[in-house]
Amino acid sequence: MQFADLANQSVESVRAAIRAGNYAGHTAGLAKGRLQCNLAILPADEADDFLEFCRLNPKSCPLAGVSEPGRPIIERLGEAVDIRTDTPLYNVYRDGVLSEQLQSLEAIWRDDLVTFAIGCSFTFENALVKAGISMHHIENNTTVPMYRTSVETAQSGRFGGGMVASMRPIARDRVNEVVDICRRFPLAHGVPFHVGNPQAIGVCAIEKPDWGQPTPVGDDEVPVFWACGVTPQVAIMQAKPALSITHAPGAMLIADVDEMTAPLYPYNDNKNPSF
Repeated sequence: MQFADLANQSVESVRAAIRAGNYAGHTAGLAKGRLQCNLAILPADEADDFLEFCRLNPKSCPLAGVSEPGRPIIERLGEAVDIRTDTPLYNVYRDGVLSEQLQSLEAIWRDDLVTFAIGCSFTFENALVKAGISMHHIENNTTVPMYRTSVETAQSGRFGGGMVASMRPIARDRVNEVVDICRRFPLAHGVPFHVGNPQAIGVCAIEKPDWGQPTPVGDDEVPVFWACGVTPQVAIMQAKPALSITHAPGAMLIADVDEMTAPLYPYNDNKNPSF
């Protein structure tokens, strides 16, 4: 199936297509109104350090939920959502190196795997589109450009490395409006962390993103950068766990909760999982 086949479908129809292996593309603009999440899946003996990495780096890793070891669901995201099958495409890393891409994790799922669901920028994109602010990658059915930056994350155990940023060209006279809108969505990375000169954050070739497709910046626009949920993938590649799994960039897990009201994960809640 193609993106156009699912663009105006219900979340149930979109999820059914993904679960059946009929769609492996990006999810920006699909199942409007539902929270979309980046994924990081790790063995339980790595989970405490990664949880702390997320706590220390909330703009890159705003947690929406954490599973118990071996459970392929996160109840606060919806009991009908199966972590193993409901993301269009998964990246599987072995010893920190991308080894394969899969549309289902059923064959490699283990009882010690812990899933971290991390908020996604698609939420604030929907709000910006409603405000009449152009999103080039959605309009052109491409994946948002993402870049490695020179901005370092806070280290936790073996997890660390540089922040990844997503970029969207924004009209110069609407940047302040964009900041005000994004401020309402801490689970979607919140406000941009940089506006303007890409070289200032270590992005030397804006026309050559590390992930996604290039997006032109018009004469009346400026490049605006947000912390990105691909940052955990860089941290995982640095940590080199024997097995780890993430979403493929742009291909998110679609939850059953409202993107406007979904809460951040309560780090200080006594119900936090014990790994």
